[in-house]
Amino acid sequence: MSLPFPQIDPIAIAIGPLVIRWYALAYIAGILGGLYYARYLCRRFQPRFTNAILDDAIFWATLGIIFGGRIGYCLFYKPDYYLLQPWEIFYLWHGGMSFHGGFLGVLLAMILFARSRRLPFWPLIDVAACVTPIGLGLGRIANFINGELYGRVTDGWWGMIFPNGGPLPRHPSQLYQAALEGLVMLAVLAYLAHRTRMLQKPAMASGVFLLLYGGFRCLVEFVREPDDFLGLLAMGLSMGQWLSLPMILAGLFLIYRAQQNHASLSR
Repeated sequence: MSLPFPQIDPIAIAIGPLVIRWYALAYIAGILGGLYYARYLCRRFQPRFTNAILDDAIFWATLGIIFGGRIGYCLFYKPDYYLLQPWEIFYLWHGGMSFHGGFLGVLLAMILFARSRRLPFWPLIDVAACVTPIGLGLGRIANFINGELYGRVTDGWWGMIFPNGGPLPRHPSQLYQAALEGLVMLAVLAYLAHRTRMLQKPAMASGVFLLLYGGFRCLVEFVREPDDFLGLLAMGLSMGQWLSLPMILAGLFLIYRAQQNHASLSR
């Protein structure tokens, strides 16, 4: 017994030669949704970041997402393939984006942006951490619509037979990630921002984000189908898990340091 996979056309809009996919719309909605939520957070907790500053920051962040996500995918998951065919790195319409690469891309973009504007880095990246789950959740839903990045075979009633996943039902791991990386992370970060004034403690929101994402990603990877090119790596862990473990450690370190710094300032 399994649930039917909803046959949703990956192409949301087609007007003649113009084709717009749900995946592209998820990126656009995630970026715009993150921008408007960032404006709200900054009005309440970081008024130094005006709408004009945030508009410029989102442009830099978008470049970081695109270039970092694509380069990260090519390096982390299919280095041999793209080494032989490097021109296909620029074939963004063929798919293939890495969250960890996009994360590093945004981090670098925000460092450069903060330096160019002489803005404090941690308050800026903390706001970005609070709004990022919007894009993560929408992106995972787009992965589900595309029938990609599905889970491992399961005998649970909630399993689905994906169009490109063979005849056996699999975990809809994209939906697990959409719930955890999207809704749960957004709710936790919003609660901490409003109830504990987390954004007044530099690096605290970033630490919570890293800890939650790394933990959730490691957890879901146990039921997600490993990348065909790599399979399972050392100790039976996937590439996604190995890339997420440093995020967990970094998150714990940032939370500890932020709490220590805040305590010392409060004395």
